[in-house]
Amino acid sequence: MKVAVYSGTFNPLHIGHMAIILYLTRNMDFDMVYLVVSPKNPLKDTISADSARARYEAACRAVSKYSLKVKVDDIELGMPSPQYTIRTLDALKAREPGNSFSLVVGADNLANLHNWKDYRRILSEYGVVVFPRKGFDAEAIKGNLEKEFSEAHLPCTVRIAGAPLVDISSTEIREGMAAGRDMSGYLM
Repeated sequence: MKVAVYSGTFNPLHIGHMAIILYLTRNMDFDMVYLVVSPKNPLKDTISADSARARYEAACRAVSKYSLKVKVDDIELGMPSPQYTIRTLDALKAREPGNSFSLVVGADNLANLHNWKDYRRILSEYGVVVFPRKGFDAEAIKGNLEKEFSEAHLPCTVRIAGAPLVDISSTEIREGMAAGRDMSGYLM
């Protein structure tokens, strides 16, 4: 089975995330999407670990409203910190050796992938599917990575999703809520 692994803190899960899930399930060749709720991003500021289970449960409720090939996965909630993506992918592969896994990222994360633990293994063993983010040229970033990997004689799988840009972020939603604005229309 071909599985797209869409991992994040989803703090909060919003319509931009759901647009990506819908695109993956309806327009790409994946049999299933695993929405992996992460306690925290190792490259970002700390968020409340206590909220990880609540975010997982909120994701389960949001996804259950749709008839989609999506599984909300809590694999990272039981892993030791930090929850590096490569460890998650390796754990999924060990748990389900018959499946192939690809990581879903935004172009902003692709631009910073070189900062991730074992990013070369992620690209060569699993591959990534990239969604647009404002201010990031996914094709140019892909070209630079392919050149780097070619020179190192390593395989590199980067697929650019032809999805439209949904320009909203969890940070913007949290900031809007903190300022007292009604952000409910963006939430799942």
